Amino acid sequence: MQALYQLDVQGTDVLDHLGRFFREADPDDFVCNLASDWSKGAWGNLEQCDELIASSTIKWQFARLSPVDKSILRLAVYQLKFCPDIPPKVVINEAIELAKKYSTDKSPGFVNGVLDAILKKLQT
Repeated sequence: MQALYQLDVQGTDVLDHLGRFFREADPDDFVCNLASDWSKGAWGNLEQCDELIASSTIKWQFARLSPVDKSILRLAVYQLKFCPDIPPKVVINEAIELAKKYSTDKSPGFVNGVLDAILKKLQT
């Protein structure tokens, strides 16, 4: 989520530095590779993820979403759509926990509602 935030705010030049960023956060190769795969995957499928988010944010324009909420949603949508090995409930729960930790008091409910709507779209 933090890498997606950095990419959103600073641009694609950050891609060259993600490995170092992940290594500083956690030296475990498996964790770094997974974080890198998810970040690059979400960023590489940004248009599809953003379309799903925009079509599921009732009464909110996509451009008005906070960068933190947008990054949380992008990661979760990528995982829901492109990582079938991760159970949807786990993805949504982790996104809610990230919103609790890094965003506002209203964000966990907002993130939950948006991801529930997206999951329903993906399951039809």
